[in-house]
Amino acid sequence: MVLSPSKAVLPPEEGLHAGEASHSARLRSKVDLVWPALAAAGRKLLTHSRVRHLYPEYLITFHGIVRASVPLMESALDRARALGRGDRVAVRLAEYLEDHLPEEMDHDRWVLDDLEALGVDRASVLTRPPSVAVAQLVGAQYYWLFHYHPVALLGYITLLEGYPPLPDEIEDLITKTGHGRAAFRTLLHHAALDPHHAAGLFATIDALPLSPEQSAVLGASALSSAYLLTEVVHNIARHAGGEGVAGGIRPGRRTEAAGSGGI
Repeated sequence: MVLSPSKAVLPPEEGLHAGEASHSARLRSKVDLVWPALAAAGRKLLTHSRVRHLYPEYLITFHGIVRASVPLMESALDRARALGRGDRVAVRLAEYLEDHLPEEMDHDRWVLDDLEALGVDRASVLTRPPSVAVAQLVGAQYYWLFHYHPVALLGYITLLEGYPPLPDEIEDLITKTGHGRAAFRTLLHHAALDPHHAAGLFATIDALPLSPEQSAVLGASALSSAYLLTEVVHNIARHAGGEGVAGGIRPGRRTEAAGSGGI
């Protein structure tokens, strides 16, 4: 759940020779190249004068990403298993996905619950087409996992889970929007869970016997994901020029009630 993302959760650099960087460290160094643009887009959204009206649009947009997470991981797991025992990277990737998949179940429903707290009907969210940027973001992962190697998905997961939202920023967002805390449960859950998930992700990447080509595709996946996530966040801010939520979906009357409690 990219908002104004924090720095990555860093694993210990154990078992490496002096001057040698781990796989995850090299991956993060690539992400650092595009980090300022993504962080700036998040800050622009957080500090926008219409952030109260943009927050439902943020949830709707990211629901389109979150709902794809489990199907993506299931596809990567099937592909890793199909590659067989002769592919050591695929074997370790499958072990990671088998452990991680249960932790990601129903997160899309969490977002829909948050939207309902804002008065947004879940049926209207499910029938709204995702943006082109969201389709590009998710669709690229299907290409890489089916037509190159499923390990590419770890670059994408790095962007979504390796840079968790900061609890203080979420609390500030609750204050600025005036919406009730029930509309922020997904963000608060991710702020608590993602540091643990990130540590496990980076440890997995470091344990993989990656080829130079596989390491390169991890970087390509992460960099392209960062670029497209930046565009996704900018698109949300651009909706501020219209009334309510873009795409014809507007918070219902319960929005005011949900925000009346403040914090």
